[in-house]
Amino acid sequence: MSGIEGFRQSRMAINGVTLSVHRGGAGPALILLHGYPQNHMTWHRIAPRLAQHFDVIIPDLRGYGESDAPPDDAGHTVYSKREMARDIVGLMDALGVARAHVMGHDRGARVAYRLALDHPQRIARLGIIEIVPTADFWRAWDRELALRAYHWTFLAQPAPLPETLIKADGPGYIKRTLASWSLTGDLSAFAPAALDSYLRQATDPTRIAAMCADYRAGAGIDRALDEADRAAGRKIAAPLHFVWAAGGFPARTGDPLAIWQAWADTVSGGCIPGCGHFAMEEAPDAVLEHMLPHFLS
Repeated sequence: MSGIEGFRQSRMAINGVTLSVHRGGAGPALILLHGYPQNHMTWHRIAPRLAQHFDVIIPDLRGYGESDAPPDDAGHTVYSKREMARDIVGLMDALGVARAHVMGHDRGARVAYRLALDHPQRIARLGIIEIVPTADFWRAWDRELALRAYHWTFLAQPAPLPETLIKADGPGYIKRTLASWSLTGDLSAFAPAALDSYLRQATDPTRIAAMCADYRAGAGIDRALDEADRAAGRKIAAPLHFVWAAGGFPARTGDPLAIWQAWADTVSGGCIPGCGHFAMEEAPDAVLEHMLPHFLS
């Protein structure tokens, strides 16, 4: 069973963790990777339509949804995007998928581009929604962005500070996060079943800790890996299509499309007007209008 219409759920042991995986459709493989503070349900409005063309595979990232949430290590490598990308390669191997299209949003997009850099032979086409690379995002910080994206520094504080504060009202904290990153400033973009799944995560101390570990990795090892790739001149080989929201985070970094053009050989993209950070739920038709032609090319 799955919370996404027409999809079935399974659990698969991969790379030392068990991932919850939702799958539907037929055709070339297309892997969808969700972001924070969400899970596979962020794709529920577009996945059934993508499944008309593709074998759509939607894992919950480690630490999220119904996947395992292993304890972090001192260097935060357990939740590095490199390690999460290894999860996806292991998933592909287990499913017999040699090469796939990959699309990610938010943290999942960071896993997606790390996968493209570390395992270029496994990626056919890449879709990135609502991020710029981690090192570039840190570099773009000013007063406005620091206030808007305060969670990058809050969640990355040493344990157990953010965990303790969030546990005081985990669902309330997630509701505020979802509402404040949406263009409308409320929760109207989220279907009840999806919202319920996001809020359930916030009642689990293990998953709260995993989400913080995800951001600790972003402040440390993930940023360092980006800087090393930049210094070495490495680029993403897969054709990359990038979409960002007029009311989202990349729009505050200057020219986000130009940032991605420095990271990949072939880049296209565009801005979705009238939309906040959660594009797949706030503007699903616009996301499909951008991404379907890219992946069907």
